[in-house]
Amino acid sequence: MLRNPIHLRLERFESWQHVTFMACLCERMFPNYWAFCQQAGFGDGMLYRRILDLIWETLIVKDAKVNFDSQLEKFEDAIPLAGEYSVYGVYPAIDACVGLSELLHSRLSGDTLSHAIAVSEASINSVAMLEMTQAGREMTDEELKENPAVEEEWDIQWEVFRLLNACEERDLELIKGLRSDLREASISNIGINFQQ
Repeated sequence: MLRNPIHLRLERFESWQHVTFMACLCERMFPNYWAFCQQAGFGDGMLYRRILDLIWETLIVKDAKVNFDSQLEKFEDAIPLAGEYSVYGVYPAIDACVGLSELLHSRLSGDTLSHAIAVSEASINSVAMLEMTQAGREMTDEELKENPAVEEEWDIQWEVFRLLNACEERDLELIKGLRSDLREASISNIGINFQQ
């Protein structure tokens, strides 16, 4: 799995920073899940969006109450199984689900660091897998590190990290800004465009 110094740096974050970081990466993976649901006629592609919105709400609204147990239960039924679909899109959709599941688990366990690293890995995995699939071969970590799409994904993760790292305390304007910027971009980590 592609390691990155960002994973060590995340250790310094407080839990709200971890949760915001994960929400940002899930926001960028959401179109992959939504597009798969559309393409495969699977489930409700907007369930992901609704659960992610609840997580953003807990970051922005003081004392927002969300039953993460029931959200996780609902979501676990909405995760596709790779073996049941022949379309490639099932793989980035599953990575997106891994991301959101990790985020939900972090809200239940209170341990955010390991989950933040797992979400970072799920997102980079989608990009690396697509690059290898398009190239028709496995690539070494060295090759992947120099791959433009993989580099771009790390750059975006670092950018989110840097913005959060610059905060002394929970910055609601920054959190809202990240949410609206990523939502308006509507482009996933592998270039899928979300269109309502």
